[in-house]
Amino acid sequence: MLRREVRLRREYLYRKAQEDRLRTIEEKKQKLKGALDENHLLPTEIRKEALELQKLVEYDDEGAEGVSSHVDDEYKWAGVEDPKVMVTTSRDPSSRLKMFAKEVKLMFPGAQRMNRGNHEIPALVQACKANSVTDLVIVHETRGQPDGLVVCHLPFGPTAYFTLYNVVMRHDVPDIGTMSEAYPHLIFHNFTSRLGKRVSNILKYLFPVPKEDSRRVITFANQEDFISFRHHTYKKTDHKNIQLTEVGPRFEMKCKYGKLPLFRD
Repeated sequence: MLRREVRLRREYLYRKAQEDRLRTIEEKKQKLKGALDENHLLPTEIRKEALELQKLVEYDDEGAEGVSSHVDDEYKWAGVEDPKVMVTTSRDPSSRLKMFAKEVKLMFPGAQRMNRGNHEIPALVQACKANSVTDLVIVHETRGQPDGLVVCHLPFGPTAYFTLYNVVMRHDVPDIGTMSEAYPHLIFHNFTSRLGKRVSNILKYLFPVPKEDSRRVITFANQEDFISFRHHTYKKTDHKNIQLTEVGPRFEMKCKYGKLPLFRD
């Protein structure tokens, strides 16, 4: 089993290295085509390779979509099969962190929550992989205050580390009512950079595809690298207006993105 894991990891890293090499070549080809189309001097960094690149450009298919990405392998079943999310905590969690983990579990339709106990991270990951879990979510705390969220996509990543700020839990809001179990619609605002799109994919594929009539909305709004998380339900008051009701929890996140999973072979 361990040898198989090592082999699969090496194959995955090899595909990523190949992708990086092909992307570099593709960028150089685009620079060459741009210079030729606009009748400009060739950039100095591609002059020595210009003839070879020109041969490659001649064989390009106009309908091609560029370099295939390892992201295609990571999320190849996204939208076809519902994600299977496992939520757990850091070791020896406080009662407040346990409550927050319950609320995080309810955010993701169909998610399950697992008591951490004394299990190590590699053991958690192996157990999740053995049970076809697609994403492992771990919440952390400092002095009883939730302040960290880790999302690891299995089996090979990516992993995103989020620092949490201004956490307002459902338990802190009086008379908030029950949380809807409908599949939510997702709103992503201002995730325009390449890294932003990568982070939005990590978050987006934690949720299954919603039905059109779902009245539940989750918003991720990015402003200066701080992501505001908001959770609402809505209902129509008349043919022009709707009424939003906050469901909670509510917090801000700041991402530290990582490419590899949480464990080492």
